[in-house]
Amino acid sequence: MVEEERKYAVTDDFVLPDLSTVAPTGGEVREVPVVTLVATYVDTADLRLARAGVSLRHREGDPLPWTVKLPTAAQGVRHEISRPGPPGEPPAELSGLVTVYARGAGLAPVAVVRTVRHAYEVCGRDGAVLAELVDDRVTVLDAAGRTTDAFRELEVERKAGDRSLLDEVGAALEGAGARGGAFVPKHVRALGPRAQEPADPVAPAGLPAKPSAGEVAVEAIRDGVARVLTHDPLVRLRAPVGDDDTAVHRMRVGCRRLRSDLRTFRRLLEPEQARALRAELRWLGEVLGAARDAEVLRARLRRTASADPTCPVPPDAVEALDAALTVRQEAALAAVDTALRSPRYLALVDALVLAARAPRLRARAARPARRALPKLVAKPWRTLAEQAPELTPDGPDDEWHAVRKAAKQARYAVKAVTPVAGPDARRLGRALARVQDLLGEHQDAAVAGRTWVALAAEHPDDHDLAVAAGRLLERERATVRRSRAEFPAAWRRAGRGRRTRWLP
Repeated sequence: MVEEERKYAVTDDFVLPDLSTVAPTGGEVREVPVVTLVATYVDTADLRLARAGVSLRHREGDPLPWTVKLPTAAQGVRHEISRPGPPGEPPAELSGLVTVYARGAGLAPVAVVRTVRHAYEVCGRDGAVLAELVDDRVTVLDAAGRTTDAFRELEVERKAGDRSLLDEVGAALEGAGARGGAFVPKHVRALGPRAQEPADPVAPAGLPAKPSAGEVAVEAIRDGVARVLTHDPLVRLRAPVGDDDTAVHRMRVGCRRLRSDLRTFRRLLEPEQARALRAELRWLGEVLGAARDAEVLRARLRRTASADPTCPVPPDAVEALDAALTVRQEAALAAVDTALRSPRYLALVDALVLAARAPRLRARAARPARRALPKLVAKPWRTLAEQAPELTPDGPDDEWHAVRKAAKQARYAVKAVTPVAGPDARRLGRALARVQDLLGEHQDAAVAGRTWVALAAEHPDDHDLAVAAGRLLERERATVRRSRAEFPAAWRRAGRGRRTRWLP
């Protein structure tokens, strides 16, 4: 589940305001019985989890006492996963979810936090809990049970209500003297300054006004490493990302994008480190790719089958095709799980963290970015510009796929330098996104068409399956033809002079 909450600092003598003023018409504020919570937090000796905004705890009395909380891009919003288990050793599943943060270091208790909690539920007219306010008096204990720190804080957690309700509750609290602002979890406060030191790996920090080429490369590498590693636990959880995406897809894109950036900036980077990273990212991307391909095919099957109600595809045949794809997907996801538990993957994670912390740069990386970087984009752009005009409406699918890969490399290269290359680069990036989308749809349709026919061929006596495969193939080839027809206009827009005049 995703937890969204806001924290407020208060003094010991703070008096809660009347929350009935923020309850909706017909609603109420219910006081919950006071509880005492004792949580033991585990971490590495150097607090890798806490520094990354991650927590892993065992809390006495909870029906699911073990909980891991993982950060998101939004402050105060975290993924929360709870599992059963006795005190001591964390459940293997939860230990796995923090793999990219712990990176093989041992986990052990680092803090005990006792909280006396007064809770209040803001309810709607129908009794549903819209938001919860907790007033926590927190005591930090050492290994002998002695108090080492104490503080009071408020948390407002979104339940079934809108985010605007959190704003209203927060305004009422601040009006009474509470202080909002920084989101610092209890255990981080308990652990002190060490827990607030920079995380591993080093996160993107933004560029100076006049960056060097190397600074742009380092920022891109750090961004790429973060994109890969933050999706690791979500892949393990099979979690959706946003409304219509998956963690497998995001992590695979992260691998591809980082490989592309390492290639774009290769003249600035020490060759051995960059080559090794690209090779291992390719391996990981291929493992993720098999699972992603099955995801795409399963979603495409339903969409294509229902595209023409006047010419229906036999439902039993659709179910048979989906069953075959499900088996393929489960096998691919099992391979992903195996890869993420392997020593090879742990070595890659360590290498990514090292690359983000201390990328090895050549002397030429000290040159001003505005002068040096356009040259690095020129080559992938020229490759695309040479290949794209050679495409023909009747050409083989493989030729179109090759141009798609060239378009992807060019687009990633443009995106990597856009922060310093200016608005023309941004326009080119948007135009290349349209080109890549068209060619991606072309490739998906071409692969899907071949897949439907191949799956039907495994059951030559199934007439309905043959009919279904034939109709699906016709629709996929129609998509291929449509993509090819739309491509020339998209390519002309990308190649207009104002979009490419910044390139040498």
